[in-house]
Amino acid sequence: MPPRLAIIAALPREIAALVRGTKPDAELLRRGIHLHRLPHAIVVAGGMGSQRVTQAFQAALAAAPITTVVSTGLAGACTATLAVGDVVEATIVIEARTGERFAARTSQTPHILVTTETIASIREKARLAETYAAAIVDMEAATVARLAAAHSLSFRAIKAVSDAHDFELESLTRFAGKNGHFRTGAFALHTALRPQSWPKAMQLGRASTGALTNLHKALLETIAST
Repeated sequence: MPPRLAIIAALPREIAALVRGTKPDAELLRRGIHLHRLPHAIVVAGGMGSQRVTQAFQAALAAAPITTVVSTGLAGACTATLAVGDVVEATIVIEARTGERFAARTSQTPHILVTTETIASIREKARLAETYAAAIVDMEAATVARLAAAHSLSFRAIKAVSDAHDFELESLTRFAGKNGHFRTGAFALHTALRPQSWPKAMQLGRASTGALTNLHKALLETIAST
Protein backbone atom coordinates (compact mmCIF):
# COMPACT_ATOMS: atom_id res chain seq x y z
CA MET A 1 0.00 0.00 0.00
CA PRO A 2 1.43 3.44 -0.89
CA PRO A 3 2.10 5.95 1.91
CA ARG A 4 -0.90 7.87 3.25
CA LEU A 5 1.13 10.14 5.51
CA ALA A 6 3.19 13.19 4.52
CA ILE A 7 5.60 14.72 7.02
CA ILE A 8 6.68 18.23 6.06
CA ALA A 9 9.52 20.16 7.67
CA ALA A 10 11.50 23.25 6.75
CA LEU A 11 15.12 22.14 7.10
CA PRO A 12 16.80 18.85 6.09
CA ARG A 13 18.32 18.68 9.57
CA GLU A 14 14.84 18.38 11.03
CA ILE A 15 14.17 15.13 9.17
CA ALA A 16 17.73 13.74 8.94
CA ALA A 17 17.33 11.01 11.57
CA LEU A 18 13.99 9.95 10.18
CA VAL A 19 15.25 9.45 6.62
CA ARG A 20 18.69 8.05 7.42
CA GLY A 21 19.67 5.44 4.85
CA THR A 22 17.42 6.81 2.10
CA LYS A 23 18.20 9.14 -0.79
CA PRO A 24 16.19 12.25 -1.70
CA ASP A 25 14.44 12.55 -5.05
CA ALA A 26 17.20 13.76 -7.40
CA GLU A 27 15.02 15.97 -9.59
CA LEU A 28 13.39 17.75 -6.66
CA LEU A 29 16.74 18.16 -4.95
CA ARG A 30 17.85 20.45 -7.78
CA ARG A 31 15.03 22.77 -6.67
CA GLY A 32 16.10 22.63 -3.04
CA ILE A 33 13.36 20.19 -2.03
CA HIS A 34 14.53 17.16 -0.04
CA LEU A 35 11.85 14.49 -0.57
CA HIS A 36 12.34 10.99 0.82
CA ARG A 37 10.07 8.00 0.30
CA LEU A 38 9.70 5.74 3.33
CA PRO A 39 7.59 2.55 3.35
CA HIS A 40 4.77 4.28 5.22
CA ALA A 41 5.39 8.00 4.75
CA ILE A 42 6.56 10.71 2.40
CA VAL A 43 9.01 12.99 4.23
CA VAL A 44 9.90 16.41 2.81
CA ALA A 45 12.03 19.39 3.80
CA GLY A 46 11.56 22.29 1.40
CA GLY A 47 12.92 25.34 3.22
CA MET A 48 11.68 27.99 5.63
CA GLY A 49 8.65 30.17 5.07
CA SER A 50 5.29 30.00 3.34
CA GLN A 51 6.47 29.83 -0.27
CA ARG A 52 8.95 27.03 0.31
CA VAL A 53 6.63 24.91 2.44
CA THR A 54 3.96 25.25 -0.27
CA GLN A 55 6.38 23.73 -2.76
CA ALA A 56 7.17 20.94 -0.30
CA PHE A 57 3.46 20.24 0.17
CA GLN A 58 2.87 20.09 -3.58
CA ALA A 59 5.80 17.70 -4.01
CA ALA A 60 4.40 15.40 -1.32
CA LEU A 61 0.98 15.30 -2.96
CA ALA A 62 2.53 14.44 -6.30
CA ALA A 63 4.59 11.63 -4.76
CA ALA A 64 1.79 9.52 -3.25
CA PRO A 65 -1.96 9.48 -2.41
CA ILE A 66 -1.75 11.33 0.91
CA THR A 67 -4.58 11.41 3.47
CA THR A 68 -2.81 13.00 6.47
CA VAL A 69 -0.25 15.81 6.57
CA VAL A 70 2.02 16.54 9.53
CA SER A 71 3.82 19.86 9.90
CA THR A 72 6.95 19.20 11.92
CA GLY A 73 10.28 20.68 12.93
CA LEU A 74 11.73 22.98 15.57
CA ALA A 75 9.75 25.76 17.23
CA GLY A 76 10.19 28.42 19.87
CA ALA A 77 8.43 28.35 23.23
CA CYS A 78 6.25 31.34 24.04
CA THR A 79 5.74 30.56 27.73
CA ALA A 80 7.84 29.33 30.64
CA THR A 81 5.66 26.22 30.94
CA LEU A 82 7.50 24.60 28.02
CA ALA A 83 11.14 23.56 28.25
CA VAL A 84 13.75 23.06 25.58
CA GLY A 85 13.40 19.54 24.21
CA ASP A 86 9.67 19.25 24.83
CA VAL A 87 7.65 17.80 21.96
CA VAL A 88 4.34 19.60 21.49
CA GLU A 89 1.40 18.64 19.33
CA ALA A 90 -0.72 21.68 18.56
CA THR A 91 -4.49 21.61 18.78
CA ILE A 92 -4.95 25.04 17.16
CA VAL A 93 -2.70 26.73 14.59
CA ILE A 94 -3.01 30.48 14.01
CA GLU A 95 -1.62 32.53 11.15
CA ALA A 96 -0.38 35.72 12.84
CA ARG A 97 -0.48 37.78 9.64
CA THR A 98 -4.15 37.10 8.86
CA GLY A 99 -5.61 35.82 12.13
CA GLU A 100 -6.80 32.60 10.45
CA ARG A 101 -7.30 29.64 12.79
CA PHE A 102 -6.98 25.98 11.90
CA ALA A 103 -7.91 22.99 14.02
CA ALA A 104 -5.43 20.12 14.18
CA ARG A 105 -6.35 16.49 14.72
CA THR A 106 -5.08 15.50 18.14
CA SER A 107 -6.22 14.25 21.52
CA GLN A 108 -3.26 15.84 23.30
CA THR A 109 -3.27 18.60 25.90
CA PRO A 110 -4.48 21.83 24.26
CA HIS A 111 -1.63 23.87 22.77
CA ILE A 112 -1.84 26.85 20.44
CA LEU A 113 0.84 27.29 17.78
CA VAL A 114 1.21 30.65 16.03
CA THR A 115 2.96 30.97 12.67
CA THR A 116 4.91 34.16 11.93
CA GLU A 117 6.90 35.34 8.92
CA THR A 118 10.25 35.66 10.71
CA ILE A 119 12.11 34.01 13.60
CA ALA A 120 10.44 35.30 16.77
CA SER A 121 12.34 37.46 19.24
CA ILE A 122 11.80 37.37 23.01
CA ARG A 123 9.48 40.35 22.72
CA GLU A 124 7.50 38.73 19.90
CA LYS A 125 7.13 35.47 21.82
CA ALA A 126 5.72 37.39 24.77
CA ARG A 127 3.30 39.26 22.51
CA LEU A 128 2.07 36.03 20.93
CA ALA A 129 1.54 34.49 24.34
CA GLU A 130 -0.47 37.50 25.48
CA THR A 131 -2.45 38.00 22.25
CA TYR A 132 -3.18 34.42 21.25
CA ALA A 133 -2.32 32.37 24.38
CA ALA A 134 0.36 30.83 22.16
CA ALA A 135 2.44 27.97 23.52
CA ILE A 136 4.86 27.79 20.57
CA VAL A 137 5.77 29.73 17.44
CA ASP A 138 7.06 28.61 14.03
CA MET A 139 7.17 29.84 10.41
CA GLU A 140 5.35 27.15 8.42
CA ALA A 141 2.53 25.29 10.20
CA ALA A 142 -0.30 27.65 9.26
CA THR A 143 0.54 27.35 5.56
CA VAL A 144 0.53 23.56 5.80
CA ALA A 145 -2.78 23.68 7.67
CA ARG A 146 -4.33 25.93 5.03
CA LEU A 147 -3.18 23.68 2.20
CA ALA A 148 -4.38 20.56 4.00
CA ALA A 149 -7.82 22.10 4.46
CA ALA A 150 -7.96 23.10 0.80
CA HIS A 151 -7.29 19.48 -0.19
CA SER A 152 -9.61 17.96 2.47
CA LEU A 153 -6.68 16.26 4.21
CA SER A 154 -6.30 15.52 7.90
CA PHE A 155 -3.75 17.83 9.55
CA ARG A 156 -1.43 17.56 12.53
CA ALA A 157 1.36 19.80 13.84
CA ILE A 158 4.12 18.13 15.89
CA LYS A 159 6.99 20.38 16.96
CA ALA A 160 10.00 20.19 19.25
CA VAL A 161 11.03 23.19 21.35
CA SER A 162 14.53 24.38 20.43
CA ASP A 163 14.53 27.73 22.21
CA ALA A 164 12.92 28.87 25.44
CA HIS A 165 10.55 31.82 25.80
CA ASP A 166 13.40 34.01 27.06
CA PHE A 167 16.00 33.06 24.44
CA GLU A 168 16.90 34.71 21.15
CA LEU A 169 19.90 34.90 18.86
CA GLU A 170 19.46 38.06 16.84
CA SER A 171 21.69 37.09 13.93
CA LEU A 172 19.67 34.01 12.90
CA THR A 173 17.13 35.72 10.66
CA ARG A 174 19.68 37.12 8.21
CA PHE A 175 20.95 33.63 7.29
CA ALA A 176 17.86 32.36 5.50
CA GLY A 177 18.95 31.70 1.91
CA LYS A 178 16.97 32.46 -1.22
CA ASN A 179 15.61 28.89 -1.33
CA GLY A 180 14.52 29.02 2.30
CA HIS A 181 17.38 26.91 3.63
CA PHE A 182 19.60 28.05 6.47
CA ARG A 183 23.07 29.16 5.34
CA THR A 184 25.00 27.20 7.95
CA GLY A 185 28.45 28.08 6.64
CA ALA A 186 27.76 31.81 6.58
CA PHE A 187 26.28 31.65 10.07
CA ALA A 188 29.31 29.74 11.38
CA LEU A 189 31.70 32.34 9.93
CA HIS A 190 29.61 35.21 11.31
CA THR A 191 29.59 33.60 14.75
CA ALA A 192 33.30 32.75 14.70
CA LEU A 193 34.12 36.43 14.22
CA ARG A 194 31.96 37.46 17.18
CA PRO A 195 33.12 35.69 20.37
CA GLN A 196 30.40 37.38 22.39
CA SER A 197 27.82 35.27 20.53
CA TRP A 198 29.56 31.93 21.11
CA PRO A 199 27.77 30.96 24.36
CA LYS A 200 24.31 31.53 22.90
CA ALA A 201 25.16 29.81 19.63
CA MET A 202 26.49 26.76 21.48
CA GLN A 203 23.43 26.76 23.73
CA LEU A 204 21.12 26.77 20.72
CA GLY A 205 23.12 24.03 19.02
CA ARG A 206 22.90 21.71 22.01
CA ALA A 207 19.23 22.48 22.52
CA SER A 208 18.37 21.84 18.88
CA THR A 209 20.18 18.50 18.85
CA GLY A 210 18.33 17.29 21.93
CA ALA A 211 15.00 18.55 20.63
CA LEU A 212 15.45 16.77 17.31
CA THR A 213 16.22 13.49 19.09
CA ASN A 214 12.91 13.74 20.91
CA LEU A 215 11.09 14.82 17.77
CA HIS A 216 12.43 11.82 15.85
CA LYS A 217 10.98 9.46 18.46
CA ALA A 218 7.60 11.19 18.27
CA LEU A 219 7.53 11.03 14.48
CA LEU A 220 8.38 7.32 14.47
CA GLU A 221 5.43 6.76 16.80
CA THR A 222 3.23 8.82 14.51
CA ILE A 223 4.21 6.78 11.47
CA ALA A 224 3.64 3.53 13.33
CA SER A 225 0.17 4.59 14.44
CA THR A 226 -1.02 5.86 11.04
